[in-house]
Amino acid sequence: MANQRKIPTRTCCSCGKSSAKGDLIRFVRSPEGIVSADATGRAAGRGAYICADESCFEKAMRQHRLDKALKVSIGNSEYDSLKREFGAILADRAGFEETAG
Repeated sequence: MANQRKIPTRTCCSCGKSSAKGDLIRFVRSPEGIVSADATGRAAGRGAYICADESCFEKAMRQHRLDKALKVSIGNSEYDSLKREFGAILADRAGFEETAG
Protein backbone atom coordinates (compact mmCIF):
# COMPACT_ATOMS: atom_id res chain seq x y z
CA MET A 1 0.00 0.00 0.00
CA ALA A 2 1.87 2.96 -1.31
CA ASN A 3 1.02 6.43 -0.03
CA GLN A 4 -2.76 6.40 -0.33
CA ARG A 5 -4.11 9.83 0.50
CA LYS A 6 -7.21 10.10 2.61
CA ILE A 7 -10.01 11.93 0.79
CA PRO A 8 -11.34 14.78 2.94
CA THR A 9 -15.06 14.59 3.67
CA ARG A 10 -17.51 17.28 4.68
CA THR A 11 -21.14 17.22 5.81
CA CYS A 12 -23.96 18.94 3.93
CA CYS A 13 -25.54 21.53 6.23
CA SER A 14 -28.90 20.86 4.57
CA CYS A 15 -29.37 17.08 4.53
CA GLY A 16 -26.56 15.98 6.87
CA LYS A 17 -25.01 13.56 4.36
CA SER A 18 -21.21 13.21 4.41
CA SER A 19 -19.49 13.30 1.04
CA ALA A 20 -16.09 13.95 -0.47
CA LYS A 21 -15.23 17.63 -0.14
CA GLY A 22 -15.02 18.03 -3.92
CA ASP A 23 -18.55 16.70 -4.42
CA LEU A 24 -20.09 19.46 -2.31
CA ILE A 25 -20.38 23.18 -2.96
CA ARG A 26 -18.84 25.47 -0.36
CA PHE A 27 -20.35 28.73 0.80
CA VAL A 28 -18.18 31.13 2.72
CA ARG A 29 -18.67 34.11 5.03
CA SER A 30 -15.72 36.40 4.46
CA PRO A 31 -14.05 38.19 7.37
CA GLU A 32 -16.06 41.26 6.24
CA GLY A 33 -19.32 39.31 6.68
CA ILE A 34 -20.13 38.84 2.97
CA VAL A 35 -21.60 35.44 2.07
CA SER A 36 -20.88 33.92 -1.35
CA ALA A 37 -20.48 30.61 -3.11
CA ASP A 38 -16.85 29.48 -3.19
CA ALA A 39 -16.19 27.69 -6.47
CA THR A 40 -12.54 27.02 -5.55
CA GLY A 41 -13.26 25.78 -2.03
CA ARG A 42 -10.28 27.77 -0.76
CA ALA A 43 -11.60 31.26 0.02
CA ALA A 44 -10.77 32.70 3.43
CA GLY A 45 -13.55 32.73 5.97
CA ARG A 46 -16.07 30.49 7.70
CA GLY A 47 -17.35 27.79 5.35
CA ALA A 48 -20.44 25.62 5.03
CA TYR A 49 -21.10 22.88 2.49
CA ILE A 50 -24.19 21.88 0.52
CA CYS A 51 -24.66 18.89 -1.80
CA ALA A 52 -24.44 19.72 -5.50
CA ASP A 53 -28.20 19.20 -5.68
CA GLU A 54 -30.80 21.93 -6.11
CA SER A 55 -33.20 20.29 -3.65
CA CYS A 56 -30.56 20.47 -0.89
CA PHE A 57 -29.99 24.16 -1.63
CA GLU A 58 -33.74 24.83 -1.61
CA LYS A 59 -34.08 23.08 1.77
CA ALA A 60 -31.14 25.04 3.17
CA MET A 61 -32.75 28.25 1.94
CA ARG A 62 -36.22 27.43 3.35
CA GLN A 63 -34.87 26.37 6.74
CA HIS A 64 -32.12 29.03 6.91
CA ARG A 65 -29.45 26.36 7.33
CA LEU A 66 -26.70 28.54 5.83
CA ASP A 67 -27.55 31.31 8.31
CA LYS A 68 -26.98 28.89 11.18
CA ALA A 69 -23.87 27.23 9.75
CA LEU A 70 -22.20 30.53 8.82
CA LYS A 71 -23.43 32.32 11.96
CA VAL A 72 -24.87 35.23 9.99
CA SER A 73 -28.30 36.52 8.97
CA ILE A 74 -28.96 36.08 5.24
CA GLY A 75 -31.82 38.00 3.63
CA ASN A 76 -34.06 36.78 0.79
CA SER A 77 -32.29 38.93 -1.81
CA GLU A 78 -28.94 37.51 -0.69
CA TYR A 79 -30.34 33.97 -0.96
CA ASP A 80 -31.48 34.78 -4.52
CA SER A 81 -27.94 35.86 -5.37
CA LEU A 82 -26.49 32.72 -3.73
CA LYS A 83 -28.94 30.59 -5.71
CA ARG A 84 -27.65 32.12 -8.97
CA GLU A 85 -24.04 31.47 -7.89
CA PHE A 86 -24.96 27.90 -6.91
CA GLY A 87 -26.59 27.35 -10.33
CA ALA A 88 -23.54 28.73 -12.13
CA ILE A 89 -21.23 26.36 -10.25
CA LEU A 90 -23.52 23.40 -11.07
CA ALA A 91 -23.53 24.42 -14.75
CA ASP A 92 -19.73 24.71 -14.78
CA ARG A 93 -19.36 21.28 -13.21
CA ALA A 94 -21.84 19.74 -15.66
CA GLY A 95 -19.94 21.29 -18.58
CA PHE A 96 -16.65 19.98 -17.23
CA GLU A 97 -18.07 16.46 -16.81
CA GLU A 98 -19.37 16.49 -20.40
CA THR A 99 -15.98 17.50 -21.82
CA ALA A 100 -14.08 15.10 -19.54
CA GLY A 101 -16.35 12.14 -20.26
